[in-house]
Amino acid sequence: MKQQLQAWLPKLVLAPSFALVLFFVYGFIIYTGYLSLSDSRMLPSYGFVGLENYDKLWALRHWKGALSNLAVFGILYIVLCTVLGLTLAILLDQKIRMEGFLRPIYLYPMALSFIVTGTAWKWFLDPGIGLENTMHQWGWESFEFRWIKSRTHAIYTVVIAAVWQSSGFVMAMFLAGLRGVDTEIIRAAEIDGASRIRIYRRIIIPLMRPVFLSAFVVLAHLAIKSYDLIIALTGGGPGKATELPATFMYSYTFTRNSMGIGASSAIVMLVMIFSIIIPYLYSELRASRTQ
Repeated sequence: MKQQLQAWLPKLVLAPSFALVLFFVYGFIIYTGYLSLSDSRMLPSYGFVGLENYDKLWALRHWKGALSNLAVFGILYIVLCTVLGLTLAILLDQKIRMEGFLRPIYLYPMALSFIVTGTAWKWFLDPGIGLENTMHQWGWESFEFRWIKSRTHAIYTVVIAAVWQSSGFVMAMFLAGLRGVDTEIIRAAEIDGASRIRIYRRIIIPLMRPVFLSAFVVLAHLAIKSYDLIIALTGGGPGKATELPATFMYSYTFTRNSMGIGASSAIVMLVMIFSIIIPYLYSELRASRTQ
């Protein structure tokens, strides 16, 4: 009896949490999927219209613009975070002084919410009160930096803010990967006369392929569901210059009275995320089975 109780106790403890996750996560995913097939507008409706909302969604120039912005933002965000994070990790891996002090500084932005980050960068980039105004007060009257007000450059201000926040986290991932590389391999390469740069390029970085993959999955997931940073920094503007699928979904669901189209955009975003996570999980499971 005691052994049976010990076996069932963890299951009983986890059961409420499992039930809540099952209902509030997967249940609402299914509900959103149904709404995307309904004629819902301002309020949920249960008239079935099939794939009509998806046809309307892909016909909207607004949605295509959001996907285009996501492509620009996502590519730059992932590449810059990866390059900057790897560079910082390699520098810290040289056992420099004050590493314990520098590492938390790089990681600190990730502790902030995206709302705080967006608000801080909005103040910093605003021409009236931010960097441009400060330079003018210092005597550099010709200085101009108005990307946040430009339709063609505003998306890059979002990239700057997002990279500033996430690159420290990526650095921590790469630093953990670097510290996990077998030192015997490195010593053998050094004995053979390989330079430090060659060791990193030919040995260490190729061994960190799983870390690169993990970083890509995390960053791609963050890019696809980016909402609060956009709202705090640009509000999706100027115009629709920084509109992303997440802000599009909120706009059509709650302010444009097109809940069916908003739900269909949410399902498309979910498919995007699944298309990244499922291959990653498959590769991880396959790797664990072969070990």
